[in-house]
Amino acid sequence: MDASLVFSLPVLTVIALSFFLFFRTRSSSATNTPPGSGGWPIIGENISLGLLGPPKFIDTRMKKFSRDVFRTSLLGEKMAFLCGPQGNKFVFSNENKLLASWWPKSVTKVLLFTEVIDQDQKVVAPLLANVVHDILRPEALKRYVSVMDSMAREHMANEWAPHEEVKAYPLSQKYTFALSCKLFMDEDDADKVARVLENFRTVTNGMISVPIDFPGTAYNRGIKGGKLLRDSLLKIIASRRKELTENNGIARHDILSQMLLTTSEDGRLMSEKEISNNIIGLLVASYETSSVAITFVLKHLAEHPRIYDEVRKEQMEIAKSKLPGELLTWEDVEKMKYSWNVARESIRLAPPGQGAFREALTDFKFAGFTIPKGWKIFWNVNTTHNDPKYFPNPQKFDPSRFEGSGPAPYSFVPFGGGPRMCPGKEYARLEILIFMHNFVKNFKLEKLIPDEKIVYRSTPVPAKGLPVRLYPHGKN
Repeated sequence: MDASLVFSLPVLTVIALSFFLFFRTRSSSATNTPPGSGGWPIIGENISLGLLGPPKFIDTRMKKFSRDVFRTSLLGEKMAFLCGPQGNKFVFSNENKLLASWWPKSVTKVLLFTEVIDQDQKVVAPLLANVVHDILRPEALKRYVSVMDSMAREHMANEWAPHEEVKAYPLSQKYTFALSCKLFMDEDDADKVARVLENFRTVTNGMISVPIDFPGTAYNRGIKGGKLLRDSLLKIIASRRKELTENNGIARHDILSQMLLTTSEDGRLMSEKEISNNIIGLLVASYETSSVAITFVLKHLAEHPRIYDEVRKEQMEIAKSKLPGELLTWEDVEKMKYSWNVARESIRLAPPGQGAFREALTDFKFAGFTIPKGWKIFWNVNTTHNDPKYFPNPQKFDPSRFEGSGPAPYSFVPFGGGPRMCPGKEYARLEILIFMHNFVKNFKLEKLIPDEKIVYRSTPVPAKGLPVRLYPHGKN
């Protein structure tokens, strides 16, 4: 029997019931909630968001409903978008007061061991915070620079130099994921890393989707990929625990080893499932966003030859100051000021992280409207990054925006803000700049699809993977 017929009856039943519930609850909703649209039952405005992409979806609703806040329905939840610098400031200032972190079921079920998400979090969260702080503080990051540079050189030699044409996005993914595995888990087995990455790609494509678990859906594929991912990580974690036992606690210098050894005041260790959840969170945060950021930096360098030349000039001055074979240092990266302005402008135009979800802990007011307890909040970078009020001629690529005092407060927020600001901000800066250094030393590039479409998954990505032609500079 055709699969569509098998599923038609239950699907129609659910849709019919949802219409009933939708119209029954509309009349009972708060009268002073933000203006907006709930879209279709169950589906909400997910399709509109997917078709338009976040920048256009948000811009049309801000113009139609309110520049400060609007209501929508996404992922099966009533949701308010708080807009502009004032919305960003409100979210960042009210963490754990009016708002709490929240993730859709499609993310947690696909990625994590859900049975331990809420279990003993008062103990696990402080342990993880201490470990991450220790690993990602500037003093610790300094020792990563040479590792990043060495891996970037090897990546350029093996994955880019042998080819005249490549797809930049999948190669950027391969580099950032291998680097994350090395620094977080001290794992550099290429075959093992490649297998984990393949599962990761399946998972990230399915995690921000309507949570309908039918065969063939992105969500269903994500769940299957997530199980394989977690199983592979548990094997790595168990193997490392055994290694620590046999070596009497002598640990490698990576996050996984610290997680296995760190205890609470009462001697409690994180379980292997809790460690797996946290390693996955770190991998998603580091690999996905960094690979997208690097991809769009390359895209913009290809589109703006003059800016490429300025970046190369800055990077070659640093390269010429080094002895043959000498690796980059923290002090070298600190000199890459123009390159970082270029990277930030690229991130402004194509933010790898679109924003983050929160949940209202109580009724509160914002911009004259009431946000009811239990509603979900989504602060999104596109409410300011594309606003001409804060970035004149916003579609123009202009790194000079970041000179001097830079953008207005709370208008450029790719790493969030407040107590939940991304702890990996400095890690990402190093990763992006060291990649840029090694790329422009070796290649100039040309886009092979001048008008390649940008599609939105959990992040914006070039539809065809950004195919480019490479022009080697020769030995530097």
